[in-house]
Order: sequence, then structure tokens, then C-alpha cells
Amino acid sequence: MKDRISNRLGITELNDMQQATLALKVPARLLLLAPTGSGKTLAFAIPLLRSLPAPGHGLRGLVIAPTRELVLQTAEVLRVLAAPERKTVALYGGHSVSEEVASLSGNPDIAVATPGRLLDHIRRGHIDVYGVCSLVLDEYDKSLELGFHEEMRAITGRLRNLKTTILTSATAGAELPDFMDTDGFTTLDFTHIGKPKVEVMKVVSEAADKIDTLDALLRSLQPRKTIVFVNHRDAAERVYGHLKRAGFPVALYHGGMEQDMREQSLALFENGTATVLVATDLAARGLDIDAVDAVVHYHMPPTPENWTHRNGRTARMGADGNVYVIVSGSDKVPEYISFDNDYDPKLAAEQPVLPATLRTLYFNAGKKDKISRGDIAGFLMAKGGLSAPEVGRITLRDHGAYVAVPAAKAREVIKALQPHKIKNKRVRVTQVL
Repeated sequence: MKDRISNRLGITELNDMQQATLALKVPARLLLLAPTGSGKTLAFAIPLLRSLPAPGHGLRGLVIAPTRELVLQTAEVLRVLAAPERKTVALYGGHSVSEEVASLSGNPDIAVATPGRLLDHIRRGHIDVYGVCSLVLDEYDKSLELGFHEEMRAITGRLRNLKTTILTSATAGAELPDFMDTDGFTTLDFTHIGKPKVEVMKVVSEAADKIDTLDALLRSLQPRKTIVFVNHRDAAERVYGHLKRAGFPVALYHGGMEQDMREQSLALFENGTATVLVATDLAARGLDIDAVDAVVHYHMPPTPENWTHRNGRTARMGADGNVYVIVSGSDKVPEYISFDNDYDPKLAAEQPVLPATLRTLYFNAGKKDKISRGDIAGFLMAKGGLSAPEVGRITLRDHGAYVAVPAAKAREVIKALQPHKIKNKRVRVTQVL
């Protein structure tokens, strides 16, 4: 297993938590506690794969996760580690049902799914979970918090042949689901590892409307990658609109957006085209975004868990990060927030907004069209005139792909690619941002 992880994921040194699950004789029940960004997906993937019987006998492994993004992240890790012996499918809302049905017809060994979509497939007879022997409830407390209690109860009630159950959470002390027998769990508590190396700054807003203070703060932080958390969708739209008009390279993320637009926003933020992401707490958990330099609390986090998970977006895997809390006279600062220092961004209010140095191109073909990251990178270099260092992060989806390129060359690259095909396919390339 260790060689497979090294060769396929490029991870040559496992952290303490991953070493612990690698050395563990897989128990019937495992509770894995660790902070967001600590490598928990790989940590539970190890005992999950070890617990499965020989491949080729139908669905035996099931992972249930609360968000589409977490499903995609987990499925990708399992696909890489389990292939070619085992097939992994991802099932989630906002995605083509017919394509999922087709993937299920291929007799998968492992399914990673959101609760609602999985239950829908079960009730329609698209998937048979009777033979599932290993179950992971990833971020189970978040699933309960998001209202998936009855869906998970209905699903687990159909799992008659379970031999291994793994529960994960980023929060110690979270209440276990009442539909499961809570006795007999082996607990691995790594909530102490990867503690964020963050400095919490108090930013005073003299006005009740904090938008001008946020504007000045982001000018002072640029070009650092920053997530701005707000409490409501309408506030996210308003803040995003202000920052967009001010010229910030900004993306928006909340639950009211269509899935493809949320995926696009994440791609822009991950590849550096957008250096600011305005988001609700939907982005506080279940996303694997590298190198977030700062978190801004535009609104006070409503619970200690929100505070913890928002801050967990930065200072991941031992890196440093900063947290900024904007406080107006009308705010009541919760007792679970303590400050290390004050921060005054007023002097930056007149600084110009730095333009994005990257642009994102969208290819209207992806994995399901037999297009790989390597195909896109080679196409950009061979036909688009880019050098290897100029091809930025490539985010591959089922029927599309996002790739960052130098802003100054984006238009000429699109023009250069227009007459050509990629793997004998005519692909439309457009600029997103």
C-alpha cells in the first residue's frame, strides 16, 4: 500500500495519522478524528481498501459524504489508489443521472456519494447496496447538520452485510448518529495535529456597513489568496458585486448557485485567476484548496464549529496563515473568538487593485470525452504557443476543463487553438476570467 501511495499520489512521507491507519489492523468500527486539511481522506482510504474482499463481485465499498465537492475529492483519491483492480464511481446532485446510471452498469466496486443522490439511485433500483461490507461516513456530523439524517438512516438500514464501519469528523465530541450502535468503536484522535499556525487579527469597522473596511483590507492583503466568509447568500452576492466592480479578481461560492458555476468558481480560485473567494459556510468544510493565505470573517461565525472550520481553510498541513475578523460597533464578539493583535488597513484604502496575472480558459471537453490533463497541456504547448511553465493548473471535469494561462497571452492562445483539433476532436476554447 505504501508503494502504491508513493507511486500514484506522489506522497513519499505519510503523516502520523496516515501512518497510524497504515499500521492498524482494520477494526470492525473505527472513529477517525482529525482537522480539515490534515490528510484525512487518504487516512481512511487505507483501511477502507484493506477491508474490501477480492474485486469483481459488485459493490462492496461505500463512502457517504455531505457535499458534492467532498465526493469528487474522495472519489479521485480512491480511483487512483484502487485502479485498475477496482472501479470507483461518484454519485452526486447537479450531475447527469443518466451518466451515473451508465457508470453503475459497469459493476463498480466502490461508490462515493452524497446521501440524497445515493438514496435516489437505491429507490430507483439503479444500485444494489445489499453486498456492501465496508461503509465510510465522511464528515458524518456535517451530514447530520445539513439535514441528511433521514437519508442516512434509510441507507444504513439497507446495509445488511456490514463488517467494517468508519466514521470521520474534524470535530471531537460530535454526537454520533442515533441510527447506529455507538458501542465498540476504536478511536484515533488526531485533532491535535496540524493545529493552524494562525494569527487572529481584529479589524475595526467604524461603520455598521463593513464593505469599505473589507475593501481596504483586501487591498492591503493582495495578492495573497483570501477567502471572505459571510453568513448569507444575499450578502455573498452583494459583497462579490462590490469587489467585482472595484476590480478585484474575485469569485463567488454559495449553495444557491448551480453546481457547474460553483465548480467554475473553485477552479478560478484554485488556479490563481481569482485571488479572492467570497463564500458562505458551504466552503468551510469538504473542500481541498491549497495555499489559502488568509481567511476574513466579514460576518461573525454563528457557532464555534463555524469558527473552527472557516479558519481551517488556511494554515493547512502546517503552513502559516492569518485570520481577520471585521468588527463593527453593532457586533457582539462571541466568547470563542480571541484576538492576537489589531490590524488597521486604512492606509491601504487608496492602493490600486492589482489585476490578475492569469486568465482561465475553458475547454468544452473532459474526462468523459477521453481528454486528459496531459492532452490539454500538450495541445496548449504544441498549438497554443505556450511553454511548459506557462501552462497553469488544469482542473478536469466530466465534460469540461479549466486551465490557467498568462493573462497577456490568453486571447492569442485562443486564436491559435481555434483551427486545430485535440485528439481528433473539435473543442471550443473560451476565456472565463
